[in-house]
Amino acid sequence: MKLVNKVVPMIRRNGFQSLKMEEIAKHMDVSKATLYKYFSSKVDVIDAAVSVLVDYIREQIAPQDGNLASFGRGFQMLFEQSVILGAYISDGFLKELQAVYEDQHQRLQDAMLDRQAHISSFYRQGIQNGVFHANSEQLMFLQDYVLTRAMLEVKFLMQYQLTLEQVIAAYYGLVKNQLIKAEFQELVDDTVMHAVFVKIAAKVTRDLH
Repeated sequence: MKLVNKVVPMIRRNGFQSLKMEEIAKHMDVSKATLYKYFSSKVDVIDAAVSVLVDYIREQIAPQDGNLASFGRGFQMLFEQSVILGAYISDGFLKELQAVYEDQHQRLQDAMLDRQAHISSFYRQGIQNGVFHANSEQLMFLQDYVLTRAMLEVKFLMQYQLTLEQVIAAYYGLVKNQLIKAEFQELVDDTVMHAVFVKIAAKVTRDLH
C-alpha cells in the first residue's frame, strides 16, 4: 500500500490527533477526492498505517532451521528490523495510539509481543547450540527498545558528532559482541551490512529528520 507508506513517517513525526484529511492527501501527493476513494476517514488511514507496521513486524522472521550459519543471518535480520522499528514506533506514537485508537494500539502491541516470543525462541536455540552467550533476554529487549530510539535522535547525533551510519554500525558491533561468542563470529558476514547501514540511515534521514 504505497499511499500509506508515505503517511507513516508523517504520523511518526507529527502525531495524528490534529491531522486532517487535507494534510494527509497533500503528504500522499494525491487529491482529496482520490484519497477518499481509498479511505473514508482518518480512522481508516490510521488503521492502514498500523497494518503496514504489523505486516513489517511479521514478515521479517529470523530463520530457525538449526543450521549454525542461520544464527548469523537471523541476527542480522533482527538487527535491521529492530533499528527500523525503533525509528518508526516511538514512545510518543505508542502513547498517542493508545489514547486515541486503543484497538489499533493493542493490535500493534500483540504483533510486537509475538515478535519478542519468536526472538526469545531464537535466542534460546542459539544458546543451546553454543553460539550465543546466555544473556538475559529481558535486558537485551530493554537495551534494544531504549537504544534504538535514543541513538537515532538528532540531538544525540549532534551532541556526539556522529552520523546515523556511524551510530548504527557501532550499535551493530556492540550487539554482535554481546550476543555471539567470539569463536562463532565468523558465521556472521559483516561485509553485507555496510549497504544495510547506508540504506537505514538514508531512509531515516529522508523520512524523519
